[in-house]
Amino acid sequence: MPVTTVLIIATYTMAAATAGVWLKLLGVDWSISGLISAVLMLLGAQIHAGMLRRSERRVARQEIAALTQAGFTFSKELSETRVKIDQLKSDMEAKASAQNRKILTELSMLEGLMREFAARIAERAKQVAVESRAEPRAVDTAHSYLDTLGQSDLLEIIRAALEENRVDLYLQPIVTLPQRKLRYYEALSRLRSDDGTVIMPMQYMRIAEPAGLMSVVDNLLLFRCVQIVRRMMHKSRDVGVFCNISGATLGDLEFFPQFLEYMHHNRDLGSQLVFEFSQAAVREAASKGEENLSYLASLGFALSMDHVTSLALDFARLHALGFRYIKVRAETLVSGMADAGSVVAAEDLKRLLARHGLNLIVERVEDEKTVVQLLDYGVDYGQGYLFGEPRAVREESAKPQELAAAPVIPLRKAG
Repeated sequence: MPVTTVLIIATYTMAAATAGVWLKLLGVDWSISGLISAVLMLLGAQIHAGMLRRSERRVARQEIAALTQAGFTFSKELSETRVKIDQLKSDMEAKASAQNRKILTELSMLEGLMREFAARIAERAKQVAVESRAEPRAVDTAHSYLDTLGQSDLLEIIRAALEENRVDLYLQPIVTLPQRKLRYYEALSRLRSDDGTVIMPMQYMRIAEPAGLMSVVDNLLLFRCVQIVRRMMHKSRDVGVFCNISGATLGDLEFFPQFLEYMHHNRDLGSQLVFEFSQAAVREAASKGEENLSYLASLGFALSMDHVTSLALDFARLHALGFRYIKVRAETLVSGMADAGSVVAAEDLKRLLARHGLNLIVERVEDEKTVVQLLDYGVDYGQGYLFGEPRAVREESAKPQELAAAPVIPLRKAG
């Protein structure tokens, strides 16, 4: 029982007892004075109980009023939230609709421009045909029949492949060591002739570069890389994609500014997309090329260098340009450091690169013996047929809306 209640009961009891004593002193019989005292005590208790009930009703009314007000506030906030959700839904639908229209427009543009490029290639093929009439075509059975073709014939095959969109995307895994966990894919482009023969980069680049067509191939590769990255972002952000850009494209004063503008509007891909350039392309880049590389890096895209034949590099300068990855062939690291002009031994290369903010990726890893040696050198990333060969991405297995997940940058018009 609460102390307050005990004190109140004691007070009423004492008051009733005092009243009984006073009645006795006034000459009232004990039985009557006792009865009066008991009645007074009960009356006081009833009065107190009534006061308590009024107080409880007042508190209850206050609580009900507070709950009612809270209910009104909640109802108002719920209504406002519903309005905001409806507005957000409407905005998202409008944005999605606008984006879809943009994608369809740019895809239509791609189709039209590809036809223009096909016409341009056809014209170039006619010019090369005259130049290559006397070109010898010795047959070497150790190579693809494509290697035996003249420039005009191979250019015609390339023209048809581009016109009919037979440009395939291949992905090769780049894994962490020693766990061999997938960390990146390198995206590679392959052309296909009408009979299904795969045209490798070393075969088509010798024709496409002089004809000024590498920006076309790189544009299509970029388009597919963006598709792949956006599809992967819906599932996981743990895997990135290396996208190769040729030296011819880096030096293309008409294409590359459009490329930079497109990537400026797609900076959200910065953590997932790495652009890769050959050592020769970086070495031959003029001041404008280096400026373009730095701007690309400023958008949040990391850069990688492959086809490294010389390790006599200014690593601090590369880092300043935006490079974060250097690819070195396994055979170079294992037995060719001196030939590559390295100032450090193989086991110290990773630490040297790390001091300059660069990651070492060893490519062309073919066997387990090489992996053991790489682990001795503390290598973190490996790439090669041992970990997975390049595999074609089959677009027909993807949903149409996924394949149109990202627009392509405008190609320059022929003429």
